[in-house]
This record gives sequence, structure tokens and C-alpha cells, in this order.
Amino acid sequence: MSDTPANIESPYASSRVEGKVAQRPPSLVPRRWVWVMVAICVVVVVFIRVSNPTGDHAVDNILTLIFAFVAISSLLWWFVRTSAYPRSLRWAGLIVPLAIALVCFGLLRIDHVNGELVPVFRFRWAPQPDALLALPVETPTGELTVDLLTTTDVDYPQFLGPGRDAKVNGVELAQDWDRRPPRLLWRQPIGAGWSAFSAVNGFAVTMEQRGGDELVTCYEIKTGQLAWSRGVKSRHTTTLGGVGPRSTPTIDVGKVYTLGASGTVLCLDGASGQIVWRDNILRRYGVEPPQDGKGVSWGRSGSPLIVDDLLVVPAGGTAVGPHVSLVAFNKHTGELVWEGGHRQVSFSSPILATLGGVRQIISVNQDYVSGHRVDSGEVLWEEEWAGKSTADASVSQPVALPGDRLLLSKGYGVGAAMFEVAASGPGSLLRLLEVWRNPRVLKTKFTNVVIHNGYVFGLSDGILECVRLQDGQRQWKRGRYGHGQLIGVGDFILVQTEAGSVVMIEATPSRFQEVGSLPGLSGKTWNNPCLYGTYLLIRNAEEACCFELASVLSSS
Repeated sequence: MSDTPANIESPYASSRVEGKVAQRPPSLVPRRWVWVMVAICVVVVVFIRVSNPTGDHAVDNILTLIFAFVAISSLLWWFVRTSAYPRSLRWAGLIVPLAIALVCFGLLRIDHVNGELVPVFRFRWAPQPDALLALPVETPTGELTVDLLTTTDVDYPQFLGPGRDAKVNGVELAQDWDRRPPRLLWRQPIGAGWSAFSAVNGFAVTMEQRGGDELVTCYEIKTGQLAWSRGVKSRHTTTLGGVGPRSTPTIDVGKVYTLGASGTVLCLDGASGQIVWRDNILRRYGVEPPQDGKGVSWGRSGSPLIVDDLLVVPAGGTAVGPHVSLVAFNKHTGELVWEGGHRQVSFSSPILATLGGVRQIISVNQDYVSGHRVDSGEVLWEEEWAGKSTADASVSQPVALPGDRLLLSKGYGVGAAMFEVAASGPGSLLRLLEVWRNPRVLKTKFTNVVIHNGYVFGLSDGILECVRLQDGQRQWKRGRYGHGQLIGVGDFILVQTEAGSVVMIEATPSRFQEVGSLPGLSGKTWNNPCLYGTYLLIRNAEEACCFELASVLSSS
């Protein structure tokens, strides 16, 4: 018979003893609440990965990281605070992960992230690749005579090509890349940045960052030889956006026009690279470069648009305003001609189109899209297009279509919409009428679309998609290429993948079919490709190369 009185309970019983609730005994197995918390996190993560509820894989990755952290933290809290393991082992369970995290923080930095916010690390003492490149001689002695005044039928003189629509006409590429593979003409290092090449009369111009200098550089297309270089002291860098200039030069009547990531506008002589005139958007509108990120987080990205005798670029302003949507300079002298609109800028570039019978400049701004008179910048119409240039930014180009229609597309779960521009009263007053809207298609985060035979092709959150223009209905969605770029060439589409390779796809709604591929570049590639005839110029933030593609004529 026990000496313990019958009315005295075990010290571990779940009842009140002397006014306190007795504690459960420590255990080597996690308690029920821990398993419940971990199970909930696992279920949520599986749901996120399978169903893509946000419509944006980058957001899905962030949510996955958060719920994984909660699950691991729950297990760690139980292990350190209430488990039955020895105290020394429990302390080690806390100290060791913290020590590893501190060591990693001390040794590594996030060098960059891809389009889905997956980080790539580099040792803290490792220099940026662009800092290892020597500054080029501004005008190399010798051999090359640059003529950008003479034009050819295959010129690619601005962002997204002759029509700013990512299409090349008059070139028929051979599709049998196994029998007639693309021929590599040259490959070489290049400075950082997301600028693309523009090409006229055998020469290609781009922008790149080398150390503290933001450069405009001109190369001979067939050899990759530098013809001239012109730099300004400026360096733009962000963890998410990377280093260097973002916009693409525009070549017009022998001149080169550029907009730097920190707002420098240059007009250069195409033969020598000498500065004809210059301006600075940030200085003009009272924005300090260190503060510009509060309104436009990832740098000025609008590629200059030439309209008649005007050079038009997005302007913006400080984070709190006031803002100017577009500013136009005399392209010959740099004199200010007009300012139009009052919206903060996005990362898109203006285009020229005729809609509703009115020739106009269309601008995708931070949270509105607007049409402007060519001669004065006056706003003809505005339509809300949700976005913020510090978060869910607008990047993709508007596309003007027959029938006074305008196609818009965007990532971050927004998708695509078709509008019709119509007269709303006497004179030239215009308004937008929504034709259709579909948030499930054409989520073109950093990319642009190609239109072909009544269908639109685009990288929708990194996957190639074909959508019917008439009603916005998806035909197919195949091929994970990341946040790369496209060029339409005849009945085919060249896909510059985010990982650097190049793939040729049939531009047909009936099926998804790859017909050729080449390794291209290595590393993250957000730059648009440039096709000058059969010469494919591609680049990223570290290297550039040129391939000669076989044409139908050369294959016959």
C-alpha cells in the first residue's frame, strides 16, 4: 500500500496545485501544437506550389519562404524551450543555426536575383564583373568608319525594332537548325546593364556599365570590334534590379539618343560618339539620384522615342510629386519643346500610334496609361492601369492594333486587357472602351508580346503562351523559359530565355512546337535580342555575342 495520500496528485498532472497549473513533462517528441503548425505550413506550401494562387511565381516563392520559416521556427522553439533533450544540446540547437547565419552573412552577399526572386550569392570581397573591365578607348585609332546616317532595309534602329513591336519583316529564317546551325561570329565580355543593341548599317549601339562610368558603345556587327565609346560618371545599382543602364539607344538620321538609369539624356554623333547635346531628367525635375528610388525603384528605363523633330522620354518627378508623364526635346538642339501629363513614370517606353483617327504618343505610366498630342503633349485620354513603380511595376509595352484597338499586358497577377479608342464628342476628344480583360493570361512581368495572324504570344509569368486577340482566350501555354524576351520573325518567334539560351518556336495557335535552339549566353539575361538581317545580337550583364542565322534563301 502506497504512503502517498490518495488526494495528492502527481506533480505533472494537468490540474491546479497550490493555485498554479502543473506543467506537462518534457518530451523527446514534439507536442501536438507543433505538429499542427508544421502540418498547416506544409499544406499551404503545397497548395501554393501546385495552384499558383497569386498568379506570380515570385510572390509564391516569398510565401513559400515565409511558411517554411514558420514551420522550422516552430520546431526550433519546441526543441530549445520545452523538449526533454539535455540543456547543452538544446542551446546548441539555438546557437549553431545563428552562428551559421552570421558566418554566411559575413562571407556572402546577394549579388542579384532572377525574375522569380531567387537570390544568387557572391563572396563579399568579390568585385562586380563590370568593375574588372577596363574603360574602352573612346575613339580607337584606326580602321573603322562608322556611318549611321546611311540606312538599310534590315536596320533595327530602336527598342523592339523598327516598329517598336518586337517584329522583324522581310527576313525568312531557315528552321532546320540541326542541318544549318547558327554560326557564332564572336563572343566577348561587356559591361553591366539591361540595355539591348540597336543596329543600323552594319553597326550596333548599346549601353553598359564599367565601374563608375555609364557608357554608350558602338560595335561593328560582323566582328564585335569597338568603333567608339562615350561615357558619363554615373552608376546605378539595386539588389533586385542589378547594375547599370536599363534603356536601349535610339538611332535616327545619324544620331544616337540615350536615357541613362540616373536620368542623363544624350544626343551623340553617330560617326564619332561625340556629344551633340545633353540634359538630365532628375536634375530638371528636382530629383536627387539617391532619392529617386523612393519613386522609381529600379532606375530610369524608358527608351527614347523619336517623333518628327522631337525626342520624347518619360520624365516623372519626386516620389511625392509633382510629376510630368512625358517630356519632349528638340532632337537637334536639346531645347525643351513641351511637357505632357502629370503621372509618375513606369519602366515602359512611349510609342507612336494612330488611334481614333488621331496620331498620338501612348505612355504607360505608374498607374495610368495615357494618349498625348504629338505637337503639345496634351493628354487626349487616360485609363487607370494599376501599378506602382516601387512594387508591382508596369514594364510591358502597349501594342496598337488595327481597328483603333490597344492591347495592354502586365505581370503581378494583372494579366491583359484590350481597349478600343473612340471619339467621345466634337473635335478630337477620345475615350477608351474596354473590349475584354483577362487576368489569367499574358502576365508579362518584364517582357513584351508578339502579335501574329490574330494571336498574341508572350511569356506569361515565365511560360510561353498563345492567346486569341479577339477575345483574350488562351490557346496553349507551354515551355518554361523564365522572364526572357521575344522577337517575331515571319511565322516564327525567337525566344531569348532568362537563362541565356535562344529557342525558335512556331508562331501558330494550333500547337506548341520548338524547331531550334542554341546555347547563346550563360547567366541571367533580361536584355532584348536584336536581329539585323540574319545577324542575331544578344547580350546580358556580362557578355555579348553575335550569331549568323541561316535564311531560307541561303539554305536553298
